[in-house]
Amino acid sequence: MDKKEVRTRFAPSPTGYMHIGNLRTALYAYLFAKHDNGKFILRIEDTDQKRYVEGATEVIYKTLEQTHLIHDEGPDIGGNYGPYVQSERKPMYKEYALKLVEKGEAYYCFCSGNKDEEDTDEDSHEEEVKTYGYNRHCRNLSKEEVEKNLAEGKPYVIRQKVPIDSTITFHDEVYGDITVDTNTLDDQILLKSDGMPTYNFANVVDDYLMDITHVIRGKEYISSTPKYQLLYNAFGWEAPKTIHLSTIMGQNADGTVSKLSKRHGAVSFAKLLELGYLQEAIINYIALLGWSARQEREVFSLSELVEMFDIDGIVKTNAIFDYKKLDWFNAIYITQMSHEEFIEYSKDYIKELPEYLKEKWDFASTLAQSRISKFSDIVPMFEFLSNYTDFDLALFENKKNKLDKAQSLQILQDMYVTLTATKDWSVENLNKIIQDYTTEKEFKIGKTMWPLRIGVTGQVVTPGGGAEMLYLLGKEESLNRIQNCINRLQ
Repeated sequence: MDKKEVRTRFAPSPTGYMHIGNLRTALYAYLFAKHDNGKFILRIEDTDQKRYVEGATEVIYKTLEQTHLIHDEGPDIGGNYGPYVQSERKPMYKEYALKLVEKGEAYYCFCSGNKDEEDTDEDSHEEEVKTYGYNRHCRNLSKEEVEKNLAEGKPYVIRQKVPIDSTITFHDEVYGDITVDTNTLDDQILLKSDGMPTYNFANVVDDYLMDITHVIRGKEYISSTPKYQLLYNAFGWEAPKTIHLSTIMGQNADGTVSKLSKRHGAVSFAKLLELGYLQEAIINYIALLGWSARQEREVFSLSELVEMFDIDGIVKTNAIFDYKKLDWFNAIYITQMSHEEFIEYSKDYIKELPEYLKEKWDFASTLAQSRISKFSDIVPMFEFLSNYTDFDLALFENKKNKLDKAQSLQILQDMYVTLTATKDWSVENLNKIIQDYTTEKEFKIGKTMWPLRIGVTGQVVTPGGGAEMLYLLGKEESLNRIQNCINRLQ
């Protein structure tokens, strides 16, 4: 028997931005399919029209394009299993819901308290079930009562008839066999009164009709999977294999962790890009949030991830989204860029820099590239160029270079005289002047550099040495700052 082609799907709801958790699901579904030369399908699940956000579908397309997670089938490119937007498949869902009614696996419910909102988002769905817990009033209506209500045009939903006093077992590729008491399950709504399916019904029908072989999703969906399995059983269909992923957590201010959300900072792909993280670094980092490559190195290209990805590497423990670790990844990718790429990419991030620095960006960028972890670090890095204040004069004291304020003052006075007479304000010449002075005084280079760098920047950490800072500031501003420090030290 030929091996069945692997088909995974990414099925987001168009309700806003692309959350990191959604992007990881898409990434794993893509990696799993491509590792096995299978197909990666995009399906838009818009059954909950109340939560639909204009333009959200375009965000999904753009994100997949930016991350190079190219789908083989989808609403924008078509395929043999379309339509790939659930609202466009609406008539079909009623047909399948009625099949379940005929088989005695579902029933019409005419209760006025039906909640059509019982849909889409797994968290909101489960919360509603716990809160309202339908009492199954219409579960055993006679055929005559049902036909009478339908004839009178009473609004209805169709509910799943969950077995009572039984158990249902399903197998997950990560968590193994899971058995659930059916008495803990609600008779969920399958078809809403407006004829639209709920998410929990539509995804089962669509996965079957689209020949999805593996469903990859967050472990919060484990609680709903027994209902899905019951639906597959009711139809007599083979269920796709499930791969549930651990939850991505965020670090709270008090040191605790909770599910990653906006309060933890930038949790959308678009926001991370805006902050100056590279898409390659984001994908590399997210790939390791819940999956282990079982190698000493951590930096991988997308093609390398495809080659290595397997289910055995998926871990059960929750992953912590660590911005410092993402910074580390991003810094590596930034340093690996060609300098031409760096300059081009940095253009959107230097708009707030002083004009004279923009004119010297070809040089300043060489200092920044090896020192930033994300592109939004550029402006703060060079803030001292336009924000020079009366800093603490204790900075001129440095034990390592055996410097006190009096020695720093003398060095600044000497350098002021020499620099005033200097016409060649290039980095090379400024370095030569500093080196010549150091040799003449029989100092170590740090002893000259320290007061000079502190004097013109007012800070300990700078993106370069004294000569580089003098060059960026220009002759006039540099001399003004040195004179200011001389006056203050005197």
